[in-house]
Amino acid sequence: VQLQASGGGLVQAGGSRRLSCAASGRTFSSYIMGWFRQAPGKEREFVARINWGGGSTYYADSVKGRFTISRDNTKNTMYLQMNSLKPEDTAVYFCAAATVASQYRYWGQGTLVTVSS
Repeated sequence: VQLQASGGGLVQAGGSRRLSCAASGRTFSSYIMGWFRQAPGKEREFVARINWGGGSTYYADSVKGRFTISRDNTKNTMYLQMNSLKPEDTAVYFCAAATVASQYRYWGQGTLVTVSS
């Protein structure tokens, strides 16, 4: 499966942004999907994941209550709605796909989100 993340940009603190991850290739609905991010000078970290049908989601504590992950299997697309953004949310955001939980084999190219204070 090929993944392409989009939607990044510059946003003010307190604002919102929605990221998209478009998938092509094998059946999108067969993958667990996740969002990760990597801030400048830091290691990549988990942000959120969603199961095959979208009925189960899981978030990192740092984004819980502010970010919402979702997917539309009819459009082969996953989303990350980010609200109440903080400067510490500034990072390159990556989408990834897994066939087995926590084993993400396929990665998108990343999209940069910059939150200004």
